[in-house]
Amino acid sequence: MSEEEPQEQQNDEDLRYFVRIGQTDLDGTKSVERSLSEMNGIGRRTARLIADEAGVDRTATFGRLDDDVIETVVEVVENYADEVPDWLNNRQDDFYSGETTHEIGNDLQLTRQHDINRMKMIDSYKGVRHKRGQKVRGQRTKSTGRTEGTIGVNVEEIREEQAEEAAAEEEDEGE
Repeated sequence: MSEEEPQEQQNDEDLRYFVRIGQTDLDGTKSVERSLSEMNGIGRRTARLIADEAGVDRTATFGRLDDDVIETVVEVVENYADEVPDWLNNRQDDFYSGETTHEIGNDLQLTRQHDINRMKMIDSYKGVRHKRGQKVRGQRTKSTGRTEGTIGVNVEEIREEQAEEAAAEEEDEGE
């Protein structure tokens, strides 16, 4: 038993618990594919493509990789838009620049917020829906998405009220 303990401690020393890509900390205790997919703008398919492009086993623990291998993964993530076809990028034909890019991390959230603000300013249909806090993508609103209190009829409360009224009537008749 004592032989296994030093081996576990040595493995824990090699493990990097956090791997930083851009402005995002990724979990180093998970596999490469799983930890990359936790980043905004990178899903499971994109994470698999990045791992294949970097030449890394996607099931390997991300924190146990060498520094140069991690740097290779970081470079592939940063240059992802150049390596894949345009239809696989998440920002096609940008409104302002007309370029096709792949946004990740905080940049994705910022560009999404800019797009929503632009729609609100020009009072497009989607912008008006955003302003009102209603569903934007054509979902049903008759029965879902309600923000008010109770939905439907609470049968138990009605029965309790009827029982109280019946008890009150019986008391009145008994007097």
